Amino acid sequence: MIRILQQDNRITKIIFAVIIGFAVITMVITLVPGIFDNATTNDASVYATVKQPGAFGRVFGESTPIKTVEVNQLASRQLQQQHFPDALLPYFLPRAGQILVQRAILKHEADRMNLQVSDEDLRRELQTGPFAQYLFPNGQYIGDDAYINFVQSAFQTTRGDFESQVKSDMELNRLQALITGGVSVSDNAVRESYKVDGTKVKFDYAVISADDVRKTINPSDSELQAFFKTNAARYANAVPEQRKIEYVSFDTSNLPGGKPQISDADVLAYYNAHQDQYQVKEQVKVRHILIAVPAGADAKTDSAAKAKAEDILKQIKSGGNFADLASKNSDDPGSKTQGGELGWLDRGKTVPEFDKAAFTLARGQTSELVKTQFGYHILQVEEKKTAHLRPLAEVKPEIVPVLEQQRAGAAEQTFASSLATDAKKNGLDKAAVSKGLHAVTTDYVSKDGVIAGLADGSGLLTQAFSVVKGADPAPVATGDGFAVFQVTDVKPAHAPEFADYKSHILEDYREQQVPQLLSAQLNKLDERAKVLNDLKKAAAEMNVPLKTSDLVGKDGQVPDLGAMSGAGSVAFSLPKGAISGPINAGRVGVVLSVIDKQEPTADDIAKNFNATKDKLLNEQREEIFRVYIGELTQKYEKGGAVRFSKKQAEPGLPAGN
Repeated sequence: MIRILQQDNRITKIIFAVIIGFAVITMVITLVPGIFDNATTNDASVYATVKQPGAFGRVFGESTPIKTVEVNQLASRQLQQQHFPDALLPYFLPRAGQILVQRAILKHEADRMNLQVSDEDLRRELQTGPFAQYLFPNGQYIGDDAYINFVQSAFQTTRGDFESQVKSDMELNRLQALITGGVSVSDNAVRESYKVDGTKVKFDYAVISADDVRKTINPSDSELQAFFKTNAARYANAVPEQRKIEYVSFDTSNLPGGKPQISDADVLAYYNAHQDQYQVKEQVKVRHILIAVPAGADAKTDSAAKAKAEDILKQIKSGGNFADLASKNSDDPGSKTQGGELGWLDRGKTVPEFDKAAFTLARGQTSELVKTQFGYHILQVEEKKTAHLRPLAEVKPEIVPVLEQQRAGAAEQTFASSLATDAKKNGLDKAAVSKGLHAVTTDYVSKDGVIAGLADGSGLLTQAFSVVKGADPAPVATGDGFAVFQVTDVKPAHAPEFADYKSHILEDYREQQVPQLLSAQLNKLDERAKVLNDLKKAAAEMNVPLKTSDLVGKDGQVPDLGAMSGAGSVAFSLPKGAISGPINAGRVGVVLSVIDKQEPTADDIAKNFNATKDKLLNEQREEIFRVYIGELTQKYEKGGAVRFSKKQAEPGLPAGN
């Protein structure tokens, strides 16, 4: 809701423009296969070090350390961006390490070519580059405090680190520009490229589904038995290991003395030890109306926006409803539908001018016009909170459950340990009876099975399948309490009986036959369509469904066939009326016939000439720079310029994947 006050779309675009500017280099780095295999260092805090290649560089050259913490941070960011589980972090570490090591190599090479960025270069970049409108609006510096606030809110970093990163990116961009500066493409290549990319086609297509083919596969019992014998090794452990488990479970209600009691003294002690958790920051609840002024707007546009804001302010002062006026007029999409409501704001979380006004106004007061980098605001303060410590009486209901859970957990764990010790000496049954509990023995259960009666039996099963039969009784948490368990018997994984596993064998048999039968059906359809010179007739003869696409380009999607940049791209190379060969699109097979084809006109090509040329140039520059990085990597690798810590023996995907 307060996003527009903290980071508008233009800031986001600028951030991404700068990041993407270097991301080209980073992307190229990740596509270069191989990552060094040189001698190692022993410092676990350093992932790797990079020097100039050769004996002189190794001895006298400047060393660039890549810290392990930096590799971990980059890998974590990549993991989050791709929405993978944290368990896969070890597999992202080598890729992250490769990016940072090769970035260091590029930095060494840029320094060798005297491409360093001076403080004056940095100042000029900040004044005239993509950050100028935020740091030097209308040519005027916003001041150190506002600069620091901008860097912290937009990049979550310090001013020094921000400037260092900008310098580094500028230097590496200079290197890339130097290496790829001679790239060119001919006008004819540009026209031909857009002619291909701009072509649209419409086609009939017959679809043979793997699922439909599957339904036609109905083997006899003798065929399935033969398949079962032939694939005996596949089924040798098809029935997973199972275990019989005896356990005693309990929760807080079974504890000697019952549920732990929490006294007022306990609450007070916890409150005194955790007062930082109950500190309330200074806050203000505010609504606003924004009349936006685009960055770089001329005086006329600014004046019109100001006049509109003044008129709205006049309406408010004359008794107009603030929320209604916000809903009708505000240019903040995140708050206008809520009548301009922004909710509670902490001090320092919005741009300085807005922040100052919000925390200066009294409760119920409406501001005059407030000018920020986003335009003109009108603020209305609804409520205010001064910084204070929440009183004990207010937070006691929050503290008591925490202490109850802590005490109960500790008591349960102690009781579980005592029960396990008793069970080891006297057996689980007797130990349970002595505590007023009852032992339960499961049927044979697999590792991914379910234990009835437990809120969460996954931990018990995990531990039960990691110990040997008859191992000492052990405690384990069960979600709403604890259990003490012992494995009483084990059935090893084994091959199933045919009759018991017939349905699984049938599914496996069908799955094995599908690709071959799908291909045969697809080839038959293709041959028949070519003989008849009519895909519709061939599809009808074979009872295959026929569909018709929309008029689509290479960036389009077609049901069943998928993206036209994939297997269906063959349609763009066919003349009108032609029939394709068999197209394998994964779980379906397709034969298509082009019924319409529209190529771009000369005007279309002319209109898109510059954009197409830029695209081709960027593609060639990326390829050339990728080759350059590959050769440079080999040079540093062979020259012994990269050394890895012996501690970096993490599992990982192949570099560049």
